[in-house]
Amino acid sequence: MDKQEILELEKFALEIRLNAIKSLDNLGFGHYGGCLSIVEALAVLYGKVMNIDPKNPDWDGRDYFIMSKGHAGPALYAALALKGYFPMDVLMTLNKNGTKLPSHLDRLLTTGVDMTAGSLGQGISVATGIAKAMKQNGTGQFVYCMVGDGEMNEGQCWEAVQFAAAQGLDNLIIFVDDNKKQLDGTTEEISGKRDFKKVLEAFGFNAAHVPGGDVSAIYNAVAEAKKVSGKPHVVVLDTVKGQGFSYLESKKDNHHLRPTEEEAVLIKDYIAELTKELEGLKNA
Repeated sequence: MDKQEILELEKFALEIRLNAIKSLDNLGFGHYGGCLSIVEALAVLYGKVMNIDPKNPDWDGRDYFIMSKGHAGPALYAALALKGYFPMDVLMTLNKNGTKLPSHLDRLLTTGVDMTAGSLGQGISVATGIAKAMKQNGTGQFVYCMVGDGEMNEGQCWEAVQFAAAQGLDNLIIFVDDNKKQLDGTTEEISGKRDFKKVLEAFGFNAAHVPGGDVSAIYNAVAEAKKVSGKPHVVVLDTVKGQGFSYLESKKDNHHLRPTEEEAVLIKDYIAELTKELEGLKNA
């Protein structure tokens, strides 16, 4: 990518981050941490990589995105709204009565969502099944799947990984959001220190490890993955839970946040900061 393309993706990432935070702030609680750590990856996928048509969201020839960590729905909703899948003001209905944007993803409610999620561990299996069907039918479509590092504790993930490698599903690209935390502590405390790149390579994957806040590195990893045939792919995103929001990054229990009065002020300040930064990028 050239400098302008990188700048556009950085702006898109900032817009996703801002609108995800605004929707969560309007609701008053939610999964801030795990939403913010995947923003740059979503910007790359929806801003540059995926073959999609927001005007025809059910197009049979589209690439699929499976958000296995379904509690990060608000980040995906922001990306979808910005791409035109539904009006921006719908974001402010997040998790409210009658909404089409529940806190966890629902394929039957939200335009642009390819899988209902919430029970962790199932996304890789679904993504693998879709990729197998597309591979068998020779459609040339790709399937992208976002899974959390804590979610990789689930045995179902590793059954799917084994199947994907055995089937040589080179149209499957999995992203592991390695943000080092899960619901009840750090991933290292709970399940030991793991090198996802080495482990998945041992399973037969083509693997890369990249800074999860660098849109250029993420894009290049996807581009390089597509040059390798006969193997499924994984891009391990080295991220921080609450990425981009210094207060949240440093907060130990940042999986789900119901802000105190003091934290609500910090969030408002952060929204103002992001708004100003976005205006600066638009004028660059």
